[in-house]
Amino acid sequence: MIESWIGPQDTAALWLTLKLAAVSTLVLLLLGTPLAWWLARTRARIKLVVETLVALPLVLPPTVLGFYLLLLLGAQGPIQAMGGPAFAFTFTGLVIGSVFYSLPFVVQPLQNAFVSVGDATLEAAASLRAGPWDRFFTVVIPLSLRGFLTATTLGFAHTVGEFGVVLMIGGNIPGETQVVSIAIYDHVEAVDYGSAHVLSALLLGLSFLMLFALYAINGRFKLTTA
Repeated sequence: MIESWIGPQDTAALWLTLKLAAVSTLVLLLLGTPLAWWLARTRARIKLVVETLVALPLVLPPTVLGFYLLLLLGAQGPIQAMGGPAFAFTFTGLVIGSVFYSLPFVVQPLQNAFVSVGDATLEAAASLRAGPWDRFFTVVIPLSLRGFLTATTLGFAHTVGEFGVVLMIGGNIPGETQVVSIAIYDHVEAVDYGSAHVLSALLLGLSFLMLFALYAINGRFKLTTA
């Protein structure tokens, strides 16, 4: 059905975008959960520095972040100098850039959810001889489901809409690194507003549906916990 609205190259860009968002969100949850838990529980002085670094993509221009990631991951960068591969202009490079850029959209909701659990709940579980891992998986996670839902939705939606970071680190290679946001830009440059409109409408509809579902489910959570 989608192929009847847009061409093969745009279809490839759409599926690549969804794949990138799915993989990046999974990586963000795997990395962001322990980081958010540490930020929620630690009293270390370095916490403020880590929180600032996590939040930096919220105010940093995407092209600036993309530029430094390009220097880090590109040819003749420090990773390749140490014998590693060059990740620039590859799907892996897009994932790395997306993880850095969307990190605060996952870590901050999780951190807030973990803080809301409270010490009293954890102390009660500990008094029942629940170990640290047991407390986390049987107490913290169930009480933080809204945070996980918010983090997953925002991380996915934010990755879908990325432009500057993915353009800097991935370029614009059709079928390999060209995502929908870049495809839209190409169509506008070519004065092909019809194709740009279709892709933009797809992203607009997808973003609206994700946020609508998030607010609806969060509203139900509030009703059930009231």
